[in-house]
Amino acid sequence: MNDFGRMLVGLGLLFLVVGSLILLLGKTGIPLGRLPGDITYRGKNTSFYFPLASSILISILLSIVFYLISRFRR
Repeated sequence: MNDFGRMLVGLGLLFLVVGSLILLLGKTGIPLGRLPGDITYRGKNTSFYFPLASSILISILLSIVFYLISRFRR
């Protein structure tokens, strides 16, 4: 049970850091969510938005971060 509690605290801290980074990125003017590969469709009565390029960029960055974390834990 002790390990589960530590994992929950770690995830909470990770969410805090990621949320803070998203807030800071919004204030710096980086167009995350409005990149040239994001799909946007606006019809007469409907709209659809899928941030494809933003998702790929975030996935690559998180993969690099987790790879570096795993390398330093050894």
